[in-house]
Amino acid sequence: MESLKEVLEKNKEQYIRRLMDLLAIDTHDIGHGIGGGLEKEGQDYMVKLFEEMGASKIEKDPMEEAVIEACLREHQEGNLGHDQTDRYNVYATFQGKEGGKSLLFNSHIDVMPADEADGWTHPPYEPVIVGDKLYGRGAADMKAGLMASAMAVKLLQDAGCELPGDVIITSVCDEEGGGNGSMQAVMRGLKADGVINCEGSSDELILAHMGWVFFKVEFEGRACHSGGKKNGVSAIDKAIKVIQALNEKEHDWLLQYKHPLLPAPNLNIGVIKGGTAGSTVPGECEFSTCVHFIPNQMSHDQVVKEFTDTVSRTAQADPWMQEHPPKVTMYQAGNGFEMEPDHAFVKTFLGAYKDMMGRDIKIVGSPSGCDSRLWRNIAGCPTIQFGPGNLSECHSVDEWVSVEAYLQSILVYANTILEWCKDSKN
Repeated sequence: MESLKEVLEKNKEQYIRRLMDLLAIDTHDIGHGIGGGLEKEGQDYMVKLFEEMGASKIEKDPMEEAVIEACLREHQEGNLGHDQTDRYNVYATFQGKEGGKSLLFNSHIDVMPADEADGWTHPPYEPVIVGDKLYGRGAADMKAGLMASAMAVKLLQDAGCELPGDVIITSVCDEEGGGNGSMQAVMRGLKADGVINCEGSSDELILAHMGWVFFKVEFEGRACHSGGKKNGVSAIDKAIKVIQALNEKEHDWLLQYKHPLLPAPNLNIGVIKGGTAGSTVPGECEFSTCVHFIPNQMSHDQVVKEFTDTVSRTAQADPWMQEHPPKVTMYQAGNGFEMEPDHAFVKTFLGAYKDMMGRDIKIVGSPSGCDSRLWRNIAGCPTIQFGPGNLSECHSVDEWVSVEAYLQSILVYANTILEWCKDSKN
């Protein structure tokens, strides 16, 4: 029988064309999914592809607000109020030998808008290859990962290999708004003996990522002409006082928490708004911040409590804020992710990667979150993150993915299927 590498070489143009066809379909989220999303045409394409590949089961799962509400209530994960019109997940199962382990590939089909299309060297939905770079919106984030998982099954089919266990491919929507698609998938009960999240990992294996919580804090002051400043109360000054206290809280976290794969927890003041004119004492101010925290050592509830306690304690020490307390709103959150490096699934992947690539892969953590957390924390599945694409290309103008990295991911995924699924579940 021909080797997987030989079969890949014979069929690589077909595999590349499949990715280019998917990149040509605009599947962008509107307002991070709050205003809806255009995933339907892309999902229709994936359904047709899975049908052509002979999937034993294909499920179209329309997004439901009630499911996301339940996920938030039960697991502190969920982004409410998104327009889910014409948005649905796709789950394709390719049945393998009975008794073998199952493997699930998780990817999202939604992409960020190409709002700066005039700045692109090539139109964002007209994919083109220049050298080793395949340009197009969603190339790195993360249609290359999605299509690589599908083409891994196709590669095994083309090589005449029977699947040693069931392979499930999930193409989810509304990820860019916080992960609602995968939340619905895990709440539906989808799981497997191993899960690969196919987000781009820069040819590294990601076994951990930070958790995050977004807060908005609003302040009330008393506006007046700056010439009579003593008659007013600056909302900006009050905001600065709280920001200073939060910076001290961040410093406490830096000293207290360490992780071998992740940076220290941090708090970033990303937006601040206040005042109307240089000659007016500002009567209102607000800032927005994101707190990144370390999984297992810190929790969502802990971060919320310590953040709000810091704001409250600072306000209580200020006579004005005692009577006019700041308003704290949490508007998005996601838990961290961590996978044990000595788990059998991780070891199997490490071996499958080395077999195909001839070298060891570096194990790292990621400062940015993804859906890996949902499959590990809620579904309880052994989960890793590996896929074509670099974090630096995500959401960027002239987004691209390495063609070689895409093809290599197909090989690695296919070999992982063979090596992981061949073993009995017991």
